[in-house]
Amino acid sequence: MSWWEFWKPKTERLDFIRDFLEVNQDPIPSIRTISQLKFTVLDTETTGLEPAKDSILSFGAVKISDLKIQISTAVEWYPKSAHSIGKAAQIHGLVGISNQISIEEFIKKVLSYLGNSIIVGHHIGFDLEMIGKLLKPFGLEQLPNPMIDTLDLAIRLEHGPRADQRRISMGAYSLDELCKRYGIDRDDRHTAGGDAFLTAQLFIRLLKLAEKKGIRTYKELIR
Repeated sequence: MSWWEFWKPKTERLDFIRDFLEVNQDPIPSIRTISQLKFTVLDTETTGLEPAKDSILSFGAVKISDLKIQISTAVEWYPKSAHSIGKAAQIHGLVGISNQISIEEFIKKVLSYLGNSIIVGHHIGFDLEMIGKLLKPFGLEQLPNPMIDTLDLAIRLEHGPRADQRRISMGAYSLDELCKRYGIDRDDRHTAGGDAFLTAQLFIRLLKLAEKKGIRTYKELIR
């Protein structure tokens, strides 16, 4: 069954939602090599850490193809938020944002940018939950794209595919600690665009480690 059939609406969807789902109809062939895959590495900065009541302040992303970060594709967008910035501003410093865009324009930009790429992020579940909250009024509960969490991938590569995260010090798998361990300079930390770029660099290093461990295809990477 295709994604389009899975998401088939009872009423007509907005064109940009329908177009996005159509792009994601066909699954990625399991034998496709990692070097042939297209990834979108993303990050969000939010008003807080509770998806039910907080909202996105900024979204940053960059694409990876041919195992290279495509710097020219980097984006950072600021959707309008009805929530106060709160304590999160002490970390990311996002106050008095002047170039905000409407939620609908933001969703259009994000979906167009993602296309049918594989989504990558650190603690990506939180970012996707925040984005999903904005998608829901447009009739889309969640993104159909495959997803890779660099935190989980790092643990898998360093401790094996059956690693029990309950026995692992999760502090050693923060983005900061992993960047230290893999020799990545942590410039522009705690901005969505900056963290997306750091995560992209980390992901490239993890993919190289994966290749050394015999992980070379989409099926082997995504498990």
